[in-house]
Amino acid sequence: MSKSFAKSINIFLTSDRLIANNYFNLHDPAPVYMRQLNHQFEAYIMESVKSAKRYSVIFYKLKCMGADDKQYAEPLMYAIRRHFLAKKEDTEKEFVKFKKRNWILLAISIIVVILFQGLLPMILDAQHGFNVGVINSLDIFAWVLLWHPIDELVFGWNKFLKEICLFNKLSTAEYILIENEKNFIAVDDSLRVVA
Repeated sequence: MSKSFAKSINIFLTSDRLIANNYFNLHDPAPVYMRQLNHQFEAYIMESVKSAKRYSVIFYKLKCMGADDKQYAEPLMYAIRRHFLAKKEDTEKEFVKFKKRNWILLAISIIVVILFQGLLPMILDAQHGFNVGVINSLDIFAWVLLWHPIDELVFGWNKFLKEICLFNKLSTAEYILIENEKNFIAVDDSLRVVA
């Protein structure tokens, strides 16, 4: 049985001052390390990691043309990591809201089902055909009412955990500087420095 996921994913970037400015929001006056990422740049990163699975390792590989470009590597990586850390925190807050909302909805649904299944049959006379139809309709309504919160609590949480895991990997991924490609060799699908 073959594994169809990438063990390591490389995101290739350039640490040139002019090119790196295109990675950020042009209207953000903050220093480089505090700037917001450009939407196209974020889309590029997300497209690069769309095949990532739970155990995939992510690397940022920054190409530096000279010694001047190396000084932009650390602020660029700080901005990228800070951006995805904020996205992770936002997703965690949404996940907490999601769980709270669905637990409340489930509790309300259970209360309504208890009222429909416990109290209404005692009020209605089961001898008449109309009352039997109402009770059967209430049975169906009760199951439909319970279906959505149970479905969300059982199956809906996975997308949040997947996003949180991915944003965590993007905010903590290591970066490798590529200064001169002839000084690097490929080892296990990742580049390592050769002195």
